[in-house]
Amino acid sequence: MTKYLLEGATLPDGAKCQILISGGVIVAMEESILHPDVSSARRIDLGGAIALPGLVDLHTHLREPGREDSETVASGSRSAAVGGFTAVSAMANTFPVADTAGVVEQVFRLGQAAGLCDVFPIGAVTQGLAGKALAELGAMADSEARVRIFSDDGNCVFDPMVMRRALEYVKKFDGVIAQHAQDPSLTVDAQMNEGSVSSKWPSVAEEAIIARDVLLADHVGSRVHICHLTTAGGVDIVRWAKARGIQVTAEVTPHHLLLTDECANSFDPIYKVNPPLRAESDVMALREGLADGTIDIVATDHAPHPAESKECEWSAAAFGMIGLETALSIVQLAMVDTGLLSWSQVADRMSHAPARIGRYADHGQPIAIGSTANLTFVNPSLAWRVDRDLVLSRSKNTPFHGMELPGKVIATFFRGEPTVLDSILVRGPRAI
Repeated sequence: MTKYLLEGATLPDGAKCQILISGGVIVAMEESILHPDVSSARRIDLGGAIALPGLVDLHTHLREPGREDSETVASGSRSAAVGGFTAVSAMANTFPVADTAGVVEQVFRLGQAAGLCDVFPIGAVTQGLAGKALAELGAMADSEARVRIFSDDGNCVFDPMVMRRALEYVKKFDGVIAQHAQDPSLTVDAQMNEGSVSSKWPSVAEEAIIARDVLLADHVGSRVHICHLTTAGGVDIVRWAKARGIQVTAEVTPHHLLLTDECANSFDPIYKVNPPLRAESDVMALREGLADGTIDIVATDHAPHPAESKECEWSAAAFGMIGLETALSIVQLAMVDTGLLSWSQVADRMSHAPARIGRYADHGQPIAIGSTANLTFVNPSLAWRVDRDLVLSRSKNTPFHGMELPGKVIATFFRGEPTVLDSILVRGPRAI
């Protein structure tokens, strides 16, 4: 395995150092390294880029098996690597649904074959995402994929008894239920946020499920994770639950940190997303919640769709946006450049905390001697313009097309080998 001496790195706390990688792990870190492997190492000048532990996404739609026209595990892995991710969590709403050990193992092996990041399958909570009978939770947990996160994302586990049974079941193997918080009876035919633009998708549809599920988690002593939190009221409920010691964690997407429901005035389906874009006051509450730790992590909810599913009238369009390649830049724009987060806190929200929630032992480690060399390097001073025709996802449904964003991922290392250098995907021994 190639040794690498990474020069000109800046740690999240601002310290300058060199990083020596050998055998897939960090073996030395100093301003000037005196180590026997230095002489045989390949030297890479990072030009002062900020070093982050490899980013971890707990909410990615890779569509395979069944919808390879939108995305595959391989194409999603390429997109993830360029975005600085060394681990992604593949949601269960595939065809067939990832509700058995066989399907999650298939996804896991496809990720290994692509070799650009770890792909951890998320198992369905219920059979066929139908919300009725529990899926094979134990079999998926014991499978080669070792699933620890279960979600019917795209559908809410609406029956409280089914949700309770799921929370009880996953306690046996330290699992977590990730809930898509949306009361279906309050959002029939809903298309966008209830507000000045629409009266269809009220915040209470999200908040009512969050409130119910944190109480259920408290009752059975289990872990619950709130997917793509979008409302100020939801932030308040999670804050209250954490103050009571309830085992709840929550995520926010980059697009909900930046875009508001005013975008829907254009009726451009690129802004149609589930849950919907909310009001400016909600966006500010989400930023505050992420800053103070009420919201634990940023997760992309990368949702690729083919052109025909987005280039149509609003009512017929699919919900969702892609986000793996723009996530870190959006977080810099919304949170770092506004003074709400430091780079050390970005490392926590986008690596340490998601790895801890997902129980991904080789990820989210501190940048320290002995740690697995899953690393991301970002130049915060380098601006770039988003071009949907240049993204590595199979789908092009980014709401940020043509927008100039700050911060460019210049290098990503996965288990000690570069997958991205100088912002370009590297076709090495693990590449496609």
